[in-house]
Amino acid sequence: MSNSEYDVPFLGKRSVNSPLQLSHTEDDGLFEYVTDEDRVVYDATLKSYLEAREKGEIPVSFEKAGPRDQIFFEPAKTKVAIVTCGGLCPGLNNVIRSLVMTLWHRYGVKRIVGVQYGFEGFISRYQHPLIDLTPELVDKINSEGGTILGSSRGNQDVGEIVDALEINNINILFTVGGDGTLRGAQAIKEEIDRRGLKIAVGGIPKTIDNDISLIDRSFGFETACSIATEIIDSAHNEAHGAYNGIALIKLMGRDSGFIAAHATLSNQEVNFVLIPEMDFDLYGPHGFLKALRKRLEERHHALIVVAEGAGQKLFQDTDVVERDASGNVKYKDIGLFLKEKITEEFKVKDFPFSMKYIDPSYIIRSAPANPQDSKFCLQLAQHAVHAAMGGKTGFVVGNRSGLFTLLPIPLVVAKRKRIDLSSELWFNVLEATGQPVRMKNP
Repeated sequence: MSNSEYDVPFLGKRSVNSPLQLSHTEDDGLFEYVTDEDRVVYDATLKSYLEAREKGEIPVSFEKAGPRDQIFFEPAKTKVAIVTCGGLCPGLNNVIRSLVMTLWHRYGVKRIVGVQYGFEGFISRYQHPLIDLTPELVDKINSEGGTILGSSRGNQDVGEIVDALEINNINILFTVGGDGTLRGAQAIKEEIDRRGLKIAVGGIPKTIDNDISLIDRSFGFETACSIATEIIDSAHNEAHGAYNGIALIKLMGRDSGFIAAHATLSNQEVNFVLIPEMDFDLYGPHGFLKALRKRLEERHHALIVVAEGAGQKLFQDTDVVERDASGNVKYKDIGLFLKEKITEEFKVKDFPFSMKYIDPSYIIRSAPANPQDSKFCLQLAQHAVHAAMGGKTGFVVGNRSGLFTLLPIPLVVAKRKRIDLSSELWFNVLEATGQPVRMKNP
C-alpha cells in the first residue's frame, strides 16, 4: 500500500478564508488548523515503523481530519443535503443534529435540507419533499432513536439522483449509512465527476455491526454493546434460575461478530459465542451440541450468544440465495434454527432442560445513542463538515488510534472488517467463556 492510495479527492483550489478563526501558531493556547501534510499512520506499532525506516520508506498513513484555514465553498452561497440510508442505528439523529449545528453556527451555512427515506428521496416519482433543517427543528432530536429523515434500502438511479442535486442547487451531500450507502455515494461522486460539477460528497459510516474496514469503530456500536450487555445479564438470570436452563440470545452481526464478542467481554457470563467468522459443527464428538450438553451436566445452566450471520453453512438449502432490496444476502434465522436443534437433540435423548430464546435486534437498532456514542456522532459530523467545506469529496470520516481521519470511499468498501480468530480479541472471548477453541469434527 502506498500513501497515494489513501489520498482523498478534492474539488479544486481553496481560496475562501475559513470563518472559524483558529490558530496558525504552535503553543499559543488555541487549536490549530489542520494542513494537508498532517497525517495519521496506518500501523502505529514500533515494528512497522522500524521496517519502514529500514527500507527508507515513509510509513503508510491516512489524511488527518480537521478544519482548514482556507475552504472551498463560500458559506453564504452553499446549500447542503443530508440523507440517511439503510437500517436504523443508534445515533442517526445525533449525526443529523450535529451536521446542522456545525454548518449553521460554525460556518454560517443556512441552507440545509434533509432528504427523506434514503436515496429514494431524490427520485421524483416517490414525491418525498425535502425538509428544511434548522437548529430549532433538530434541537431535541438527539434524545430520540431512529432518524427524523426516515430511511430505506435499495439502489436508485444514480443519474436521477445527480439530476436532483443539480435541480436543487446542492453543493454538498452528506450520506449517512453503511457499506451499501457508501458504494452509492461513490457512484454519485463518479457521476458528478463525469458531469464536471463541483459538488462534494462525504460519507459518515453507519453500521451497528462495526464492520467497516480501516476504521476502529462506527457510531451506534457502543450503544448496541451496552444494551446487549444488559440483555445478557437478564438472560443469565433466566438460565441460572432453572435446572439445565438454557438462554439463547441472537444479536446483530451479519458478517462480523463484534457485538457478540464485545458484549460477551462486558458481561463475562456467556458460555458460548457463535460468530460468522467461525465454522462449527452441530453434531459429533466435537460439535456444539456435545459441548453444550457437557456444560449442562457440569454446571446445569448455559448462556449462548449467536450473531445473526453465524452457522449459515448448517442450512441444507445454502445454494438458494435470496437478497434484500440493498443486494445483501438474506441469511437464514440461525437463532430459531439452534433453538429447534437443541430442543430436538435433548428431547430425543431424554435429557431434561429449560429453553429461553431472546431476539432483541430491532429494540437495539432503534434505541437512542448512549453518551459515548453521542459524543462520537458529534465528532464525526464536525469533521465531515470541515472536510466538505474544504472541498474534499468522495471521503469517509473515520477514527484510528484515537485520531479522526479521512479516507477515500473505494478503499473503505473494498472489504469488510471481520474478527481474526487468531487475534487477542477472540482469545479474550475464549478465555471469558471457556468454550472449546474449536467445535469442529476432524
